[in-house]
Amino acid sequence: MKERVAITGLGYSGFSPATKGLSYKELMFKAAAMAYDDAKIDVRIDVESFVCCTEDFWEGNSIADEYMPDQLGAALHSVCTVPGDGLHGLITGFMQIKTGLVDAVVVEAHSKLSNVLTKDKVDSFAFDPVFARNLGANPYFLAGMEMNRFLHETGNSRQSCAQIASQNFNNARANPRSSYGARVPIRKILSSSMVAYPLTYMEVSKPADACMVMVLASEQKAKSMTDQPIWIEGVGWCSDTPWIESMDLAGASYASKSAQMAYRMAEVNDPIKDVDFAEIDDTFSYKELQHIEALALCKKGDAGKLVERGYIGRDGTFPVNPSGGSLGVGHLVEATGLHKVLEAALQLRSAAGKMQIKGAKRALVQSWRGIPTASGAVAILGGEYHD
Repeated sequence: MKERVAITGLGYSGFSPATKGLSYKELMFKAAAMAYDDAKIDVRIDVESFVCCTEDFWEGNSIADEYMPDQLGAALHSVCTVPGDGLHGLITGFMQIKTGLVDAVVVEAHSKLSNVLTKDKVDSFAFDPVFARNLGANPYFLAGMEMNRFLHETGNSRQSCAQIASQNFNNARANPRSSYGARVPIRKILSSSMVAYPLTYMEVSKPADACMVMVLASEQKAKSMTDQPIWIEGVGWCSDTPWIESMDLAGASYASKSAQMAYRMAEVNDPIKDVDFAEIDDTFSYKELQHIEALALCKKGDAGKLVERGYIGRDGTFPVNPSGGSLGVGHLVEATGLHKVLEAALQLRSAAGKMQIKGAKRALVQSWRGIPTASGAVAILGGEYHD
């Protein structure tokens, strides 16, 4: 249990609003080949377990995990499918290694949302079938209600939410994996069409296709794979109530409880001082503010002030979503959390190119499963080799 766990291989593919001519299996194969080359492994010999993150609804076929092994080189190996966010998958692999069950794990998550013609109808299936689904409303009505409640209880402003969107769009311009990087003034975001009051169209992350594959290894085995290990120092996860009638619409308790667990494991006493930057969920503009407060990066009601003062900008004191987040890169459903890990890991390897944060040594990564869930996870990542 004392031996550390490292991310030793990174692979990715896609990152486009639509990957025409490539199936999700081909996206997985390309990302896997890149990750295995990065970790310098023969996957059929060096890896004992595989973890995939997927939902049958997105794939368009039942028991989707049966379609995972071949393109990952996992035939005749143990495959565990997590019907959840990619960060949950990473944590599953982390625990398999920490228990001594295996020495190396491959974790995969992907999005092929360009194949999904009616995403809102799929999202609606996640709602309670008796009281909520029968309303027949666009599922984003819940995001509008939550945003309204959050702003009311904390005193954060609509202006701050729009500024988050504008900042993330701009950050994404430097990210080669972004689909929606652009210069977008705050006034344009506020005046875009209303989705669910007070949430506007440009404050909602748009879908994209991508796949990420990562190799995890025990400390001893990691030494033979890489001289740039990314250590998983702490993890936490939480699933709160599934009933929207009893959710804490203002506080994101799933994020705060996940963070407390991860902070204890990583011995983080003050995240704003002990961590260098964060990649956190921004499925909707207000969610980034809500998660900043839930992660104890500031006091309740102060997240907007951090934005307005430039504190969390890419060149600020504590950068948040320097990659552009989901708003700038694109929403990747189950792969969203693993995308956050990818961007953080590249920063810790000093391989983030134009987005590089000088001297980045420790990262906070947080994910949310999406509406209508109150489910999320947090990880603290650390690197050892820096320019």
